[in-house]
Amino acid sequence: MKVTNEQLKLAANTIRCLAADEVEQAKSGHPGVALGIADLVSTLWLKFIKYDPTDPKWPDRDRLVFSGGHGSSLVYALLHLSGVGKLSLDELKTFRQLGSRCAGHPERGLTPGVEVTTGPLGQGIAMGVGLAIAERMQAARDGEQDGVPVNDHRTWVFCGDGDLEEGISHEACSLAGKLKLDKLTLVYDSNNITIEGTADIALADDTQKRFESYGWKVFSCDGHDYDAIDRTYRKAMKVVGQPTLIIAKTHIGFGAPTKHDTSAVHGAPLGAEELAGLKTALGFDPAQFFEVPGEVLDVFEDRGAACHRMNLRWKKLYKTWQAANPEKAAAREAAARGSIPQDIATKLPVFDPAKPIATRVACGMVMNALASEVPFLVGGSADLEPSNKTALKEYGWIAPGDFSGRNFHFGIRELGMSAIVNGITAHGGFRAFGATFAVFSDYCKPAMRLAALMNLPSIWVFSHDSFYVGEDGPTHEPVEQIASMRATPNLLVFRPADPNETGACWVEMLKRKDGPSCILTTRQNVPVLEGVTQEKVSKGAYVIYESGPFPELMFIATGSEVSLCIEAAKRLAEAEHAVRVVSMPCRKLFEQQPLGYRESVIPGTCPKRVIVEAGVRLGWDRYVTNYGNVRFITLDTFGASGPYKVLAEHFGFTAENVLAKARELL
Repeated sequence: MKVTNEQLKLAANTIRCLAADEVEQAKSGHPGVALGIADLVSTLWLKFIKYDPTDPKWPDRDRLVFSGGHGSSLVYALLHLSGVGKLSLDELKTFRQLGSRCAGHPERGLTPGVEVTTGPLGQGIAMGVGLAIAERMQAARDGEQDGVPVNDHRTWVFCGDGDLEEGISHEACSLAGKLKLDKLTLVYDSNNITIEGTADIALADDTQKRFESYGWKVFSCDGHDYDAIDRTYRKAMKVVGQPTLIIAKTHIGFGAPTKHDTSAVHGAPLGAEELAGLKTALGFDPAQFFEVPGEVLDVFEDRGAACHRMNLRWKKLYKTWQAANPEKAAAREAAARGSIPQDIATKLPVFDPAKPIATRVACGMVMNALASEVPFLVGGSADLEPSNKTALKEYGWIAPGDFSGRNFHFGIRELGMSAIVNGITAHGGFRAFGATFAVFSDYCKPAMRLAALMNLPSIWVFSHDSFYVGEDGPTHEPVEQIASMRATPNLLVFRPADPNETGACWVEMLKRKDGPSCILTTRQNVPVLEGVTQEKVSKGAYVIYESGPFPELMFIATGSEVSLCIEAAKRLAEAEHAVRVVSMPCRKLFEQQPLGYRESVIPGTCPKRVIVEAGVRLGWDRYVTNYGNVRFITLDTFGASGPYKVLAEHFGFTAENVLAKARELL
């Protein structure tokens, strides 16, 4: 059935009125963008997008991202009309209320049809780039069946002026151009309005030239002219070898009598009089709320049926391909589930106890040992691979026109990299990681936070984890970063003490499916320790050394400081003191263990404790029962420039100082 412009207009105006009603009912929200892009959205959904409402997880569906997540009222109106997730009209009335599936900004996992959580501006663009990369990677692996690509879908991203002002948009769009992502279309809602007024008070970019310089194909259209929108979408879909940007000139608050084209319509309800005027202007009854004409439901139902038939044809194609390629199909389905071998820990490298080694080097060895066991593990570094040691050496590099590899050159784009990693992981079929120095985790943090909010199992590898960076000085020596990451809900932070803990931590990260993880590794060599096992590390903390069953003093440490504590403990044991060393590679995992286990590792009967970590003290006080019986060896100032062994003496991170602090308590 061909959709007419009149039907598109009625659908768009229905979306406008529903979105405005949601905001009015909630007395909170952002009606302006919903009113502005409704024509663009209705045309895309009813004529172009490939999306089966009866099967929201269809692997070959188009991905649709609203980077300006504040336009969520439009998203929910669209999902209701299209039947995705059976989002009812009554649920739209609970917009922005506690427990509603219609949250203030779209949330992945809460609302079917929401591919990624958006709201922090710009991240949706970068995650869209990740989704588009994953599509190309999956296509490279699957190939064709009877001349038809098994994996062949597009990524559509709506964004606004604010998204493009954010620096992450430059990082991600530059890389997208380099990679020639021709299945990616960015629809720019160019309305020239931000919260403080017109966008030109702070923005003088020539957007077309900017994107052309990235290697994008740029089109422009009137965002309220259905014929122009149609032509422009068709042009974008025909472009080969370039991502496409559509600059759609729109009016924020379209249809609102007095507030359109002003910042007043951005982030507040229209108010009763303005809402009535909007509905009157759009041909709706101002006295009716949440009105949905039957013709609109019919046209959405027809489009859904057409897409369902596309899905059935794809499933038939996939079944034929599956029969012809059983090994590829099995690998694809295992990747979709995130399955890893049960015996994966047995594949870890064996480290020589007589040869100290930096955990960043061990990390690279572990990753390469596990790469063949986890073929869906992909990722790269922010131009620091020679230092991070994260290359999967036998598996090639992603490049324009060749997405068969597993390694990325992300460039010096930490935040862009991190959001792209989230997009790749969110697509399904891949577990992506990003890598950089630990001090630059600050640049990654906004994307790590969204991954945690989305329960997305992205991975970050942070090398150079402390002041032991040495001569590069305090700008490159992380101090507060690990505490900041630990404070993030649902983010597991691993800081292994030696190469064997490093391998065990990687197994735990790969096993995880309900949230992100990161691992911090050393620049300097550390000894290979005795007593490390996968089971012990899986508990988050464990007893790595003790000289007696009833300790009179405990050391609690992470990372490279564990070996200092073991050395000090052994010297105390020579003096017949009963002491224990607890290695805590992942504090959050430990705190998830049953009380009985936690008490067996850190018993309340042993209040004398020395807590050692080359970072801020913040967060460690939870393990104190009596401040008179505890000593902290932490770093609560910035580091310094100098040889790392000199810095260790200077800051007190030596076995001698650890021993001295323990003796103060004994």
